[in-house]
Amino acid sequence: MEHKSGCLFCGKELIYLKEAEELNCIFCNRVFPTQARCVDRHFVCDACHALSANDLIERFTIESSSKNPMEMALTLMKSPALKMHGPEHHFLVPAVLISAFYNTRAGEQDEKEKKVKQARKRSENVLGGFCGFYGDCGAAVGTGIAVSVLTGATPLSRKEWRLSNLMTAKSLLEIANAGGPRCCKRNSFLAIQEAVSFIKEEFGAEVGWSTEKLKCQFHSLNKECRKRDCRFYPEGLAHE
Repeated sequence: MEHKSGCLFCGKELIYLKEAEELNCIFCNRVFPTQARCVDRHFVCDACHALSANDLIERFTIESSSKNPMEMALTLMKSPALKMHGPEHHFLVPAVLISAFYNTRAGEQDEKEKKVKQARKRSENVLGGFCGFYGDCGAAVGTGIAVSVLTGATPLSRKEWRLSNLMTAKSLLEIANAGGPRCCKRNSFLAIQEAVSFIKEEFGAEVGWSTEKLKCQFHSLNKECRKRDCRFYPEGLAHE
């Protein structure tokens, strides 16, 4: 979310301290001494502040211990590095899914890092505007990338090939049924939701999911927002 002033994470007022405190960066989780934080104690280190969207996604998902991919996605989406729309979502989706999957498995941090980087390399081939110009939303492709990376699928695989294409098909159908115009946030939510169910069913991985209804925090940034025609539009808001 674009915050032009105040806290980079939530936009609230910054507090400048007389003495430094040690705080965890909201994105990389590393501890730094700082004399500036927001009223809600959010802190973003200088390194994460300067990262590109894909660099931030890579660092955050490698460092995160969360088993909830939607929780990770929402945290990343609040960074000003991630725009309302853009191809960074094509990496965001597989990165949070792969991270959550490996966070359910002990002792596989090195493998998680390798797989996240592999997903980045593949997702960067999925261009912006893919949904409209190629008829295949990049968020849906991202779920297929995630399953392909997790299973080691190749064009010659059998079960792995089937699973990765089936994953893309399931998430793409969900996105298509939601209708246009594109919204990278909505499509990412739908893709991640579909992938969580798929990964649980096919791999038995207990990736997390909140039972609380997801309410979009980004609708005011989207001039094409469908408002109440979107399932994630917050209840109680009037049509604008």
